[in-house]
Amino acid sequence: MRADRLVSLVLLLRQRGRLTADTLARELEVSTRTVLRDIEALSAAGVPVYAERGRHGGFVLSPGFRTELTGLNHDEALALLTAGSGRGEQVFGLGSALSSAMRKVVDALPERHRATASDAVQRFLVDPETDLLSRRLVTDEVPGTTMVEVRRAVLAGHKLRIHYAATDRTPQWRTVDPIGLVTVRDRAYLLATRSGADRTYRLSRVLAAEALPEPAERPNQVDLDRIWRERSARFLSAGDHITVLVRVNPARREELLDTALAVRAEDPDADGWLRLKVTFQDTRHADWALWQLGTDAEALAPRSLRTSLRERAAAMATRYGDSP
Repeated sequence: MRADRLVSLVLLLRQRGRLTADTLARELEVSTRTVLRDIEALSAAGVPVYAERGRHGGFVLSPGFRTELTGLNHDEALALLTAGSGRGEQVFGLGSALSSAMRKVVDALPERHRATASDAVQRFLVDPETDLLSRRLVTDEVPGTTMVEVRRAVLAGHKLRIHYAATDRTPQWRTVDPIGLVTVRDRAYLLATRSGADRTYRLSRVLAAEALPEPAERPNQVDLDRIWRERSARFLSAGDHITVLVRVNPARREELLDTALAVRAEDPDADGWLRLKVTFQDTRHADWALWQLGTDAEALAPRSLRTSLRERAAAMATRYGDSP
C-alpha cells in the first residue's frame, strides 16, 4: 500500500507542480505527518523532490523527472479515463484507487498526447447525478470498512460473515460463500450461496461484514453475467409480482421504468404513445406507480388494476367536486 502511495505522490507532483503537504494529504487521504514521512522516503531513495519555502511554497520535483511506467496510446488512455469518469467506483468503494490509477494513466502517455487526452475526457460525461428532468440518481451508501471486508472475501475466495438487514426483518448474522459483486444502476449486490442455496444480498443492507479464514465453497470459474440473468429471471417470476400492460406518453417513459421491476415488451402505439408490458412488485405497487403518471399513462390490463385506478380517481373527483 505504501509503495502505491509513494508512486501517487510522485505523479501528483509531476502533473500539478508545486503542492503543499496539506493538499497532498487530502489527495492521498492520509495525514500531513504521513506525507512528510513519504517525502523523506522519496528523497532517501533518490527521487529529486524538495521543499520551496514561503507563502506560496510547497513540494516540487526537479524539472524533467519522469517515472518509468508502461506506455499507452492515445485511444487506450482515453478509454480508461472516460470509463473512470463514471460513478461506479463509489459503489464498490474504489474511489481512491481509481484516482491513483487515473494519475498513472495520464503519466504513462507520451508528452505530446497528455494534454489532448486530459482535454478530450472533459468532453464525455458518464452517468451524471441527475437526468434531463432534474431527478437525482441515488447511489447506495455502503460503509467503507464493510466494503473492504466484502471485497476481500470475494477476491480471496474466503467465507464471509455478514450482519444483514432484510426488508421488514430483524438484522441477523449469517455466513455465506461469496461468488461475485454486481452493480446495477448504482446499486451493488453480493452474489453468494448459503448452505448451497443461491442468495443475492443488497450491499447497502449489509450492516457489518467479516472475511473469514475458511475457504469458500464455490467453483474456480464463474460467469457472473449468466448467474445474474438466471437470478433476475427467478426473482421476477417469484412472489406476488404482477405484469401490467400499459400505454404511456413517451415523455413519461423513464418515470415509469424507474418504478417498475422489469420491462417485458415495448412497442409503439398508433397514436405515438408507447405500449409496454412491465412487472411490478405487487398490485399496490402498480396502482401507486401508474397514479403518479396521471393522464399520461393508461393501464390496459389486468382489469382489476383498471378498476382500482378508476375508483381512486372517482374518490378524488368527489373530494374536490365542490369548492371549500
